[in-house]
Amino acid sequence: MDLSLYQQHFIVTGCSSGFGKAITEILCREGASVTGVARKQDPLSRLHHQWPDRFTPIQGDLFKPETIDRLVDYVSDKPLHGLILNAGGPPAKKAAETSIKDWDEAYASVFRWKIDLVLRLLGKFRETEYGRILFIESQSVKQPIPVLALSNSMRAAVIGFTKSLSRDVGLQGITVNVLAPGSHDTPAIQRVIAYIAHQSGRPADEVRNSMEESIPVGRFGTGEELAGLAAWLLSVHSGYVTGQTISHDGGSVSGLFG
Repeated sequence: MDLSLYQQHFIVTGCSSGFGKAITEILCREGASVTGVARKQDPLSRLHHQWPDRFTPIQGDLFKPETIDRLVDYVSDKPLHGLILNAGGPPAKKAAETSIKDWDEAYASVFRWKIDLVLRLLGKFRETEYGRILFIESQSVKQPIPVLALSNSMRAAVIGFTKSLSRDVGLQGITVNVLAPGSHDTPAIQRVIAYIAHQSGRPADEVRNSMEESIPVGRFGTGEELAGLAAWLLSVHSGYVTGQTISHDGGSVSGLFG
């Protein structure tokens, strides 16, 4: 299928590793241009070296308003077809282990900056009556993960925002969707494995094997697999899909609507 992404322009946050990197790479391979944001310069430089004509790096921390200012200013005079909101999650903790400081930091890292960026770029999509807004969250929004209380809660708030926004902008050719990945072989899963290993006293390899055995397909997913689904959701073919939270989890969510 031709995704018709050639010469379209996307913003990808958290583009230097994991899902963000995989999505950046598939968009560039499909002929799109990507403005990518990440905190570390070296992986940004490597992506720019790989795709010099298609990838523009912006180094900065999106939790800080000045980075959002620079990003919005950079794309102000450029066409924009889609926005992918992706970032690492808060620390692995049970609810009873958290402090109010943890919740303040989780609000800033999981929720606040995403809403700020979407609202500041929404006008560009409305001007052209076209846009694809895609949040990369977690299967925890459908089936809470016991050791991820902060993620369970703040990512659920993101879902409430996306569903509300999708109904506000549907008539303007703008779709708003969420991908809810389960366990994938990316750096993020290592935090969970390390936490469980520390708490249980089990070797990390044993924890990993046990996690994979619990997934119906018997393995972790890959960033490339998720990126393929993301690319379709970012394409012209997905115009009738909006307000949805779509699992990508190897069948891990037990509910009927997983």
